[in-house]
Amino acid sequence: MSMPAIKEYDIIMKIIKRLHQPLLCTALVALVALTGCKSGESTESLPNTQNPGTGQYSGPAPATADVQAFKLNVWDNLSQGNRCGECHNSSGQSPRFAHEGDVNIAYAQANPVVNLDDPGNSALVTKVAGGHNCWLSSDQACADAITSMITGWAGGSSGSVNRIELEAPALRDPGGTLPFPESSGTFSTTVYPLLTTYCSDCHADGDTRPYLASGNVDTAYDAAKSRMSLTAPFSSRLVERLRDDRHNCWNNSCEDSADEMEAEIQALADSVNPADVDPDLVTSKALTLGGDGLLANSGGRFEDHVIALYEFKTGEGTTAFDTSGIEPSMHLTLSGNVEWVGGYGLSFGPAFTDDGTSVRSGKAQATTGNSRKLHNLLTASGEYSLEAWIVPANVTQEEARIVTYSGSAMARNLTLGQTLQNYDVLQRSTTTDQNAVFSTEDGANRLQASLQHVVVNFTPDQGREIYINGEHTGDVDPAPGGLLSEWDNNFALVLGNETDGNSPWEGSLRLVAFHNRALTPAQIRTNFEAGVGQKYYLLFGVSHLIDVPQAFIVFEVSQFDSYSYLFTQPFFVSLDDDAAPSGIPLEGMKLGINGRETLTGQAWSLLDIELNSGDYVAGRGQVLSRQGTIIPVEGGPAADEFFLSFERLGDHQNVVVEGSLPPAPTLPELPEAPEVGLKNFDAINATMARLTGVPMTNNEVSDTFDTVRQQLPSVANIEGFLASQQMAITQMAIGYCNEMVEDTTLRSAFFDTGFDFNLPAGSAFDGGNLDLLTGPLIDKMVGDSLAFQPLAADLETELGELTDTLSACSDCNTTERTETVVKASCAAVLGSATTLIH
Repeated sequence: MSMPAIKEYDIIMKIIKRLHQPLLCTALVALVALTGCKSGESTESLPNTQNPGTGQYSGPAPATADVQAFKLNVWDNLSQGNRCGECHNSSGQSPRFAHEGDVNIAYAQANPVVNLDDPGNSALVTKVAGGHNCWLSSDQACADAITSMITGWAGGSSGSVNRIELEAPALRDPGGTLPFPESSGTFSTTVYPLLTTYCSDCHADGDTRPYLASGNVDTAYDAAKSRMSLTAPFSSRLVERLRDDRHNCWNNSCEDSADEMEAEIQALADSVNPADVDPDLVTSKALTLGGDGLLANSGGRFEDHVIALYEFKTGEGTTAFDTSGIEPSMHLTLSGNVEWVGGYGLSFGPAFTDDGTSVRSGKAQATTGNSRKLHNLLTASGEYSLEAWIVPANVTQEEARIVTYSGSAMARNLTLGQTLQNYDVLQRSTTTDQNAVFSTEDGANRLQASLQHVVVNFTPDQGREIYINGEHTGDVDPAPGGLLSEWDNNFALVLGNETDGNSPWEGSLRLVAFHNRALTPAQIRTNFEAGVGQKYYLLFGVSHLIDVPQAFIVFEVSQFDSYSYLFTQPFFVSLDDDAAPSGIPLEGMKLGINGRETLTGQAWSLLDIELNSGDYVAGRGQVLSRQGTIIPVEGGPAADEFFLSFERLGDHQNVVVEGSLPPAPTLPELPEAPEVGLKNFDAINATMARLTGVPMTNNEVSDTFDTVRQQLPSVANIEGFLASQQMAITQMAIGYCNEMVEDTTLRSAFFDTGFDFNLPAGSAFDGGNLDLLTGPLIDKMVGDSLAFQPLAADLETELGELTDTLSACSDCNTTERTETVVKASCAAVLGSATTLIH
């Protein structure tokens, strides 16, 4: 049977299976009616038998403001023919929320299938999330987009905090889990051969991440762990990708391919012995994040004016979706060294591997056409907020682009970048050029290599402002506000780099949003406190250890990135409103995972507290600690099982005897440090001022120094010298030499040998006159009798060749040209290694 025939057969079988499934509750008639047009599979669709919606409205005016809000946010976006308009129109399937003839009817039909208090739980959202008629390549992206639409209809989020109703999870003892083997030995003979045989065209080294089919089996094993479930192999992502997504199947059948992958994962699972918990431990009940976590919607974000939103929930593929619901959608195409981060996010870089091998720098870029949304909507409002959750990889990057709406390295509308420990905002307006820089204060170290919430505000009257973790930095924009009317609409939005790929940034982005109104300080604080990523409450049962009914120790938990979990803010609570603890000791609380206590991240091992009614608030509990910690991911959120252990809880006690410290490791032999180093930015400025006699307070050199200061060397390590630093040093040298030569008093004091500036360039550098120029430059800027220095004869030769070249032109035999050549000769020496190295 040919592959097309097999595919059609699989589709038909899916439809037959669906026809035999029983209908759900009749009370959900409106929801069931949504299935009348499209197949439940996002990858297949039945032929269209309805009149397509036009997306254009000419019917009766909206009857109320709420109907108008529905039209602007939902109807205008979903009534398009390639979305819901081709089925749920006036003559199509019920509910007819895309009714093209009367938006008031559409409004009435939409109300039963939306939840304005909790848009994410609307029937419209959950139906599309389940695979119904998604117009994108990701069901989750479509669901997020519709959530944004309904949120906009509901009036956005005021940032109010929703109280979470805690629910008791199923109780079970820890242990019995199947931990992944520490080595890749069994993996190499089970799952790995399938991956290298059928997945190496895309997922080998240097191709598409994850590197499941890497030539290095350990690399492949690390990448595959989070996509395999040893406790339920059939639910492994590697299996679902074949069986449900029909991705790159072999054996002429996706079902057979999935079965083969499942069998190999089962073989890997069969080689593992269940993890048993140390019987001496005093433990809580056990939980998994994926199966037992209670979604922690601790607060709402303010998104009334969001026009572009990236939450990076897809987790795979080469597209990061704009789920703002505002058209046109600015979806981003991933290229180069970009990787999805577990718990929602994108990771960029590094530009070099550990062994120094250069790799393609990564970026995520929208098309120029779709990026015009930023131009059109931001220039119309004249203000904006750029909001991002950012994790810089280090604090040593320079001129790295985090988010940019630009055309090249020198042409932009707006850029948020990093220079060392500063955030830079470059923007074009009617009062600035296209590269006007506004940075956080030098030395304030605002940028840290940790998760930070960053907001850039711009208004015509206030100009640019920067907020970090909900607080204004206090930095003042050196440029007046102005208008955005001179923005170029031919630029593109890029994350993690510049459009030309030559300004890579290393780090992770967890969320990026553009608002076409500037957020207020209160709204910024609201969005910071709402946090980022999917967060859960884990309720660890402890009633079996203390005489309190329905007692739990609760943590807020999230997957921090692809490699770690974040546990924060533990508190004790009883779900029995009449219960109250009294004099219950709690000491030495530790986290456990997959049958054993973790080796790292034990932030509460010294906890010594008493659970009592004085500190306990009914329904809200008793706070145990404000600390948080990070522990490593092992099998992934669906497989890893967590528990708590205690040195003492109530009458139960486990005396812990700390082991002896291991011997100190043998330190590696480091390469010998260079004998010479670089002067830093302040030392370079002071040296040039001292040698030329031009004061550092001179307006011209001071302005140049302020402009290039962040580009100058900041550390003495000569091995870190960059070409960009040399360019900044050259600018400084030219500035100082220009000011010295222009000032007749200063140049006479410097060239005290009597060099004649009144001679034209054709004769000013002949014979002995050249010595009158080179002598002071070498004597005063290079010196003599040093242990290491260039030979004076070599310098004289270089300077002679430079003056010959610069003065050899037929139409520049003037005294003005003489001054220019002197300035160039001065800058060549002043900006050389002779004045930079110490």
